[in-house]
Amino acid sequence: MSISDLFDSGFKKRNEDHFAAIVRVAMDDGVISEDEKAFLDRLARNLDISESDYKSILKDYASHPINPPTSYDVRLERLYDLARMVYVDHIKGEHEEVVLRKIAVGLGFSAVNVKYIVDKALTLISNGADLDTFTEAIKQMNK
Repeated sequence: MSISDLFDSGFKKRNEDHFAAIVRVAMDDGVISEDEKAFLDRLARNLDISESDYKSILKDYASHPINPPTSYDVRLERLYDLARMVYVDHIKGEHEEVVLRKIAVGLGFSAVNVKYIVDKALTLISNGADLDTFTEAIKQMNK
């Protein structure tokens, strides 16, 4: 097995665990709505989750560990990626923002100010912010 195979399998596993954690957040009310399902479908495509892995994760999402990022910078990177997916897919709407807020709380952002963080994140993305600009702007909110 080459080093690239190890990296690829580790990256794939991290994406699967990240996806499973998002499925767990979507299932907090016991059901995945049509809007949540559409979001999960797009997310699975973007994270390169195979169809068989997708079905397996939906069926048994609780078997995947929740590995919320311990680093604030990694949380911001994941929020940046998710906000970009929402923006690129033109799915911004109240329901998508609610799902994104739930995911942001799952990433470790405070439930007290998550609405403000998600609103700011989506505004930054719509204004074309790159990751560095995004990260700096969100960090400035918390000072």
